Amino acid sequence: MPLPSPFHARTAPLCESYRWKDWAGYCAVCAYDTPADGEYFALRQASGLIDVTPLFKVAVTGADAAELLSWVWTRDVRKLAPGRVAYGPWCDERGQVLDDGTVTCWEPGRYRVTSAEPCYAWLAREARGWDVELAEETARVAALALQGPTARAVLRELLGDEAAQLGYFHAARFALDGPAGTNAIGVEVTRTGYTGDLGYELWVAAEHALALWDALLGAGRDHGLQPVGLDALDVARVEAGFILGGVDYTSARNALIPSQRSTPYELGLGWAVHPERGPFIGREALRREKARGPRRALVGLELDWQALEQLYASYGLPPHLSTAAWRTPVPVYAGGAQVGRATSGAWSPTLKKNLALATVGAAQAALGTRLAIEVTVEHERRTVPATVVRRPFFDPPRKRA
Repeated sequence: MPLPSPFHARTAPLCESYRWKDWAGYCAVCAYDTPADGEYFALRQASGLIDVTPLFKVAVTGADAAELLSWVWTRDVRKLAPGRVAYGPWCDERGQVLDDGTVTCWEPGRYRVTSAEPCYAWLAREARGWDVELAEETARVAALALQGPTARAVLRELLGDEAAQLGYFHAARFALDGPAGTNAIGVEVTRTGYTGDLGYELWVAAEHALALWDALLGAGRDHGLQPVGLDALDVARVEAGFILGGVDYTSARNALIPSQRSTPYELGLGWAVHPERGPFIGREALRREKARGPRRALVGLELDWQALEQLYASYGLPPHLSTAAWRTPVPVYAGGAQVGRATSGAWSPTLKKNLALATVGAAQAALGTRLAIEVTVEHERRTVPATVVRRPFFDPPRKRA
């Protein structure tokens, strides 16, 4: 049975849709209201507050912490300065992706790893012989994502100018006044998120979760802040072109056959691979792949809206698109032959475009390539044209400002 997160006492009464899902063993709100349109527009026009506690978190400390993380990760963590965050994948010996996530350097020898799947056991196996200590923090640390154009104003109200001016992919610690008669609460802030917008993530000891929630809602009262569920987040992350493990790729540890595995180069994460440095897990395989080029590529697709309208009109119907993101794989074709699959997509209310993320053959991955994607109308499988376009689809300057 899924567990309540430390914020459950606040999120449960607000969940009028009664729609929940199991996220990594926690009860997570799909949408507070029905439909979730208001929550989506809060992310894009004001700000939203998302409970992201289910992210797996491991503290890695000790004299060899950076060396260990540089061994298991495709990026060189030894170059990560205190107060900085980095994103990237980690792979098995074959260069196949196990997961992707972030590493935060709080100070020399003190890091936090976040991931979508459990990574403690894997890190513990690789840590043998290193001068490091690992601590599973998933249940001990509660987390909220504060995302959207007014997020900076909300954070300024909460923690002051220094927190609000935190640089992109930077991290810092702050003190929040506790409830009357209590001590200050330590809050860790990272300039990160999964919406592709201006945003922050706030990390706090689980016992202080409700105090942080209440303080944030109070600070955001005049800035349009509202709680947001995973349905709206899923649309936002598609617009941002962000991949999702278990949907857009399968972890190598869960893959049943070779074709289900992916490399960082195939997922568009080649920029996060540093094959020229010293040894790390999967380096030799990744060096070989870089030299020959990946067989596949993850691309962004924009579906032809006029063709979709005409397809529906041929059945005497108006176009019908869900307001939610979809995650059911559908074939992608070139010249009548299947060349890949689209794994997730959404209608973008902001861009007014029908978008998808797809894995296709390397020969079909160039920008501007015209493909066809399967669409089902009245239980009949048809296709509409789709064009390979640049990701992210949505990339506002405020994200990095």
